[in-house]
Amino acid sequence: MNKVFIAPSILSGDFANMGKAVKDLEKWGGDIVHCDVMDGVYVKNLTFGMPMIKALRKITDKTLDVHLMITKPERYVEEFVECGADIVTFHPEASQDALATLQKIKSLGVKCGIVFNPDVDIDKYSHLFKYCDIILVMSVFAGLGGQKFIDYCLDRIKYVKQLLDEQNLDIPIEVDGGITEENASKVVEAGASILVAGSTVYNSKNPKKTIEKLRGTNY
Repeated sequence: MNKVFIAPSILSGDFANMGKAVKDLEKWGGDIVHCDVMDGVYVKNLTFGMPMIKALRKITDKTLDVHLMITKPERYVEEFVECGADIVTFHPEASQDALATLQKIKSLGVKCGIVFNPDVDIDKYSHLFKYCDIILVMSVFAGLGGQKFIDYCLDRIKYVKQLLDEQNLDIPIEVDGGITEENASKVVEAGASILVAGSTVYNSKNPKKTIEKLRGTNY
């Protein structure tokens, strides 16, 4: 089994001190900094934007994984990359031209991918997989941290893995939403190799140990 990477979502960190939230992530052994960008349109919530990514880039060498929960993401991908994003993912149904958006991100020299909400038809966008560096499967509905894992999304993860295998694509599957110490192994067994965990990590009494348990050694 390939290594499992843990990407704590700073959405669950202290918004009054995002720098500390990232430094804590590093200290605890997190692999990737997951940044949830919300515009209040595609999703109801508002979080942060390009200035935050730029600020975080100055204080960490960790991969900045920027998940755009915004309408027409193609309008802003260049700016997010300029601010320091290493990975840019977006919801294809929110884009006017998902393929062109993927190609634009890739042309800027960073990794790109699409995100599936639990109610989005995977087959409708599976033709885009070959243009992606990562596929993000949401196991909650995008827009709010701390939600409970939706069990049927395990089958969706397995299906994405099946489609990738059928297309002979070796692309990591990232899963975001309700990841806990109790369900992480099932998510990995379904095909995921990157786990996004926000409240599970930041609300833990021992975040370092929690990350170790999420990563696992016996998957």
